[in-house]
Amino acid sequence: MNATTAGRVVLLTTSHRVAPGLLSWPAWQALRAADRVLCADAAHPQLPYLREAGVRVEEAAPTAEELVAFCAGGRTLVVVAAGEGEPALTDGLARLAGSGRVDMPELELLPASYDLPGARLLDLVQVMDRIRRECPWSSRRTHESLAKYAIEEAYELVEAIETGDRAELREELGDVLLQVVFHARVAEEDPEAPFDIDDVAAGLVAKLVHRHPHVFGEESADTPEEVRAHWLRTKAAEKQRTSVTDGVPLGQPALALAAKLSSRARTAALPVPLPTGDGIGHTLLTLAAEADAAGVDPEAALRAAARAYRDAIRAAEGAPVAGDAADTVGE
Repeated sequence: MNATTAGRVVLLTTSHRVAPGLLSWPAWQALRAADRVLCADAAHPQLPYLREAGVRVEEAAPTAEELVAFCAGGRTLVVVAAGEGEPALTDGLARLAGSGRVDMPELELLPASYDLPGARLLDLVQVMDRIRRECPWSSRRTHESLAKYAIEEAYELVEAIETGDRAELREELGDVLLQVVFHARVAEEDPEAPFDIDDVAAGLVAKLVHRHPHVFGEESADTPEEVRAHWLRTKAAEKQRTSVTDGVPLGQPALALAAKLSSRARTAALPVPLPTGDGIGHTLLTLAAEADAAGVDPEAALRAAARAYRDAIRAAEGAPVAGDAADTVGE
């Protein structure tokens, strides 16, 4: 018996992150041409939409042997997978094929819907929602009690970037993303001014589009300097600030604060001299301004120097200088 007379089994997989009923054209073609359509999961989200479209779906969970027997004679059987696959069924078909005792039908794995980029963020939102409802610790968090974690995770992300650890970078990006999703979930419960993660994303999309007229509009920019000029002009119009120092958070690390203030004054072409004095503060301010003018992040530069100094101390002590467990214990 050849492959044509042995028939065909199509395993149709779908993504729960895509709205039910939105199937690919090859999937609809397979469903329409099938001699029989089966689904083992009576609660499968696709079933109501398939039936509304006129596809007759039987709720059944046949064995591999039963599938092969039905396909004999050239019939086509489509199995709508429960979840994203049917491992027991595919394993059974593989065993039959390996036995050499039966003429196997043609086997096809057909994705009926695909995850779009960013689709796993939907899983994150759902997980965060459940944690917020059911976890005794998470359900009691507020914006205020979570604030310190945003700062800690941001520093850990910077550390991962500076050390070049790719696995650590991916993990720390996830931890920073958690802070955003967590705060957005807490914000949903505000009785006076609630918002959710979609509102956060919508606001960010609108801001990015507005501040990139050279990408989404009719303006042009060929250099990073022109892009920065676009950004500053649109940001100034949005914020309607009365001073170039408006919006500079005074709570940030002192070197970063000094560099930011210097950058704002220089960008606005304000001839404001640096304060003079003999104190260490004035000296640090001058160094931060010089670093910023030279395109150097003073915080990153000082961290790199401090890291080298730490390694020198450890070397003098005879201790490991990098990658030891003591680096991470308690972090």
